[in-house]
Amino acid sequence: MSLSNLRAPLSLLIAATTWGLLWYPYRLLEAKGISGSLASLITYLLGMALLFAWYRGRLRLTGFSYGGLIAVALATGWTNLAYVLAVIQGEIMRVLLLFYLAPLWTIPFAWLLLCERPNAWAYVLIVLSLAGAYIMLADDGGLPLPGNLAEWLGLSAGIGFALSNVLSRRLYDVPAETRAVWIFAGVVLIAVLPLSLETGGLAATLALEFVDWGLLLFTGALLVLATLTVQYGLVRIPANRAIVILLMELVVAAFASWFLAGEVMSAREWWGGALIVAASLMSGKVEEKHHG
Repeated sequence: MSLSNLRAPLSLLIAATTWGLLWYPYRLLEAKGISGSLASLITYLLGMALLFAWYRGRLRLTGFSYGGLIAVALATGWTNLAYVLAVIQGEIMRVLLLFYLAPLWTIPFAWLLLCERPNAWAYVLIVLSLAGAYIMLADDGGLPLPGNLAEWLGLSAGIGFALSNVLSRRLYDVPAETRAVWIFAGVVLIAVLPLSLETGGLAATLALEFVDWGLLLFTGALLVLATLTVQYGLVRIPANRAIVILLMELVVAAFASWFLAGEVMSAREWWGGALIVAASLMSGKVEEKHHG
């Protein structure tokens, strides 16, 4: 395989690795008194500044369907904010596995918004996803529901991700860097809402030290890297191959959460997670039938 053929899978691998580690700087920022909402607002603003600085006059922001871009920006804005808040407050792998139920929500969204009727693979995906969620969440015979706010946020982030992916199918002509700017703007807009309910946000910002700003800038740069690499790879690799590479996020996050945070998954979580991963791997088959 030539170097040019390796760029797309390598870009997805970089994106998956980055997302598998991004929770850690946000936890460090939280430990310094910077809430998830404030950290999201600042890091995504810094990320937007980096995008404008990198692309300068090459960034094209006009001539597109603004309704579609706004919808994607808002859906992705909630996805990314909910993800940050969830990984700060909850157990990393439980949050991520609930997030990776996204293919389950993609099926009804694609049916309602794109008139893509589910096929046999879609029904298998639904069964595997629900079985995995049940095994993981139905502790002690209780209802198979998220057990705390962080898990609900992780679940809602996956729903937002599924919706943004379906909406993005109409934006294939929009360059990756343009979509990135709109996505970052969506996160900034959504982050303002919970931040307005918090107290001490301005004081916390003014109290930031040089090293804190360095961590915020570094996190913003990681967000830019993850967003651009995943956008680059997804339009160049078939969905069934892309999802296999992107699932590396779970491997990286599992190791990092054990090594950096001392979090260990239970046997029930491993079994439920395995079914959810299997369902994610099957999502490529659903895409093949829709577009084949």
